Amino acid sequence: MKMIIGGAYQGKLAYAKKQNPYIHWTDGELCEGDNIFAAEGVFHFEKYIQSMIKKENWSEKEAIDFASKLTKKCPDIVIVTQEIGYGLVPIDAFERRYRELTGRICTVLAANSDQVDRVVCGIGVTIKGGDTK
Repeated sequence: MKMIIGGAYQGKLAYAKKQNPYIHWTDGELCEGDNIFAAEGVFHFEKYIQSMIKKENWSEKEAIDFASKLTKKCPDIVIVTQEIGYGLVPIDAFERRYRELTGRICTVLAANSDQVDRVVCGIGVTIKGGDTK
């Protein structure tokens, strides 16, 4: 598994496509339910989580179980996700819960990823794994 993370509008998807030119990409905002388990690469992963929290009303345990299932069933998937945990804490209860669960899920995925890259201004820096040559 590979993860590519970074803030909004930082060039994550362009970077991901350059690094992984031969995979089919799925938009997490449009992905429905278990279809994510058939994806080679997912961008807007945070939007997938948001929709699943809304549709399925995931608890923290269900969110962690999902992350564990994804790591086991999709060891070669590439996930592109926006870092949403920085900045002000939202007033809205759903937004706080969404941010919390997204962070928990991404923490599990990053721990189980072979490589994690952070993209800022279109420049990717490997923060875990990768080629050390």
